[in-house]
Amino acid sequence: MSVTVCWDVDAEQPPARVAALRSMEAVTAGDKESWLELFDPVTVVEDPVGPSGFDEEGKGHHGRDGISAFWDMTIANVQRFQFVVRDSHAGGDEVANVATITTLFDGGYRVDTDCVIVYKAGSDGRILSVRAFWEADRAAATARQVE
Repeated sequence: MSVTVCWDVDAEQPPARVAALRSMEAVTAGDKESWLELFDPVTVVEDPVGPSGFDEEGKGHHGRDGISAFWDMTIANVQRFQFVVRDSHAGGDEVANVATITTLFDGGYRVDTDCVIVYKAGSDGRILSVRAFWEADRAAATARQVE
């Protein structure tokens, strides 16, 4: 389990950045319930933004039921996650993280997904939206067997 960040985690951070870090930690821990608790009931998760195999209409996953189903369809199928955040830009109630997400699957396959993930947090620090910009073809091109 690994989350690498480039910002000073000991310094006070904007709520959206804190929420993003907590989300990454819950995902790497495989803790669905803790992850769901981070989200506002009216949340929308677009991962990736636009139509995809995870969201054919490209309208996102809405509310806790929607993101719970998203977890079951995507996150639950990964053996291990590693997030490397190379840069993070906060503004207002949002943060945009420039990252690579490494996913390890059963059978020893690894995929590295370069992305920009934008988190929006409410005044209570809960996540209102996640918009992940990444390209499936680029991620698939990194798939390889790992020993």
